[in-house]
Amino acid sequence: MSNPEVIEKIRRSIRKSTPLTVTTYKFPHKTELQIDEILDIFLDELGQSALKDHLSYCLKELAANAKKANTKRVYFEEKNLNIQDREDYRKGMKTFRDETLENQKYWIERQKEKGLFIKFLFHPTDRNFRITVKNNSEITCSEHMRVYDRIARSRAFETLEEAFLEVLDNSEGAGLGIVILVLMLRKMGLDEDSYEIEGFNGITSANITIPISEVKLDQQKMLIKQIVDEIDSLPQFPENIVAIQRLINDPKSELRNIAKKISIDPALTADLLKTVNSAYFKLPNRVDNIGDAVKMLGLRGVKNMLLSYGTSKILKLPNHPEQWRHAHRVAFYSFVLVRQITRKKDIIDDVYVGGILHDIGKIIFSVIHPNLLDKIRKFSHEKDIPPSLFENLSAGYNHAEIGAQIAEKWNFPISLVDAIRYHHHPDGCHPENRLTVSCVYFGNAICAYENGSKRYDSMDFSILSKFRITNETQLKQVQSRLSKDYESEISGV
Repeated sequence: MSNPEVIEKIRRSIRKSTPLTVTTYKFPHKTELQIDEILDIFLDELGQSALKDHLSYCLKELAANAKKANTKRVYFEEKNLNIQDREDYRKGMKTFRDETLENQKYWIERQKEKGLFIKFLFHPTDRNFRITVKNNSEITCSEHMRVYDRIARSRAFETLEEAFLEVLDNSEGAGLGIVILVLMLRKMGLDEDSYEIEGFNGITSANITIPISEVKLDQQKMLIKQIVDEIDSLPQFPENIVAIQRLINDPKSELRNIAKKISIDPALTADLLKTVNSAYFKLPNRVDNIGDAVKMLGLRGVKNMLLSYGTSKILKLPNHPEQWRHAHRVAFYSFVLVRQITRKKDIIDDVYVGGILHDIGKIIFSVIHPNLLDKIRKFSHEKDIPPSLFENLSAGYNHAEIGAQIAEKWNFPISLVDAIRYHHHPDGCHPENRLTVSCVYFGNAICAYENGSKRYDSMDFSILSKFRITNETQLKQVQSRLSKDYESEISGV
């Protein structure tokens, strides 16, 4: 694979935090070498090259286990044995190893005929690098228990030699391999929680999660802080919006006074009426009275709308139509999705505005003044931060952290800060905001799937299951329906 263009393409995908997937049916030696080279490129780009040898072993072990699992399925089927039945399983495993090793080519061909694959997924985020090996033979209960038994037993060993003496198992090659894998993780400074294996909807996924190097993380934090500190050139929220926010926060304020203050600003009034008359409310009759509109939205709804409106004015979103269209599409998708799960108006409001504002970090990069860029580049040089790190910040997941810190600077509520910060990895947010962030994540993920920049198998399966999506066909149906509804909404149909 040593093609400079291919290598550079892989490096670009890493810098953009885009998952890379390789699928194979036979897993020949050539593919094994390619996987090893891809791993090398990822670790080099992420500042973790020192882990190469240990991680290469772990990846080979996961691949070998996936291949054996697929072989086991076709072997048991050919022997008319039920892999889920304890007695059949015991009987099959007595002969499995010897018979499949005698004629490996035959069993590999049978796996391909059955469509059994091994899929490698390399997925960098802002803090971690996750390697996943999938195969479409779901792990059985007894196999799962066996794996975790080996993990538990590995705690007793300090060295590989001890493991060889105690665990060598002739019936299943995975026994010793899992123990060695856990010991390898320890040598890398990781614990057994860095490895996990799960079965879902006919797929087995084995994952290893590696933190990005502390040096690189420290450089990122330093650079993000400098960017946020330097963005004083961005104006504060317009005074009229700040005044309305003060009224909303004052418990003595009346809705009519808030409505009156809003009506002073014609553009804000138009935006409020447009929101109330959108598909969000599905009203039987059009609302043209600002007082009725404020009642309809409620105080939280008005407050969120002000944040969205104020941000769009500060960042001059109309000058960035593509980003603005994406923001509205994500907001619409997220809004429709959250209503399938809850009727809580506060959460629905937060999801919609979170969708609008999720990419403000990217937009900020596009409006930064050239003089400010020069200052940040100079800062990077003085601190020996690689120039590529700054160039990659806006493309990768780090734009979410920049956007979140700006939102904190503008006193956004924590629910919206979380929606901005964690819209690529919702598991990191505050527990009370998990539903809000998950819906924004999924709305954004569906948009990315729609334009081809995200694959089904790189999505968070725990979130897919919340929406009862268990396969790609169901995801396509959801995406198609959302897209049609959105096009109808913007065309006024």
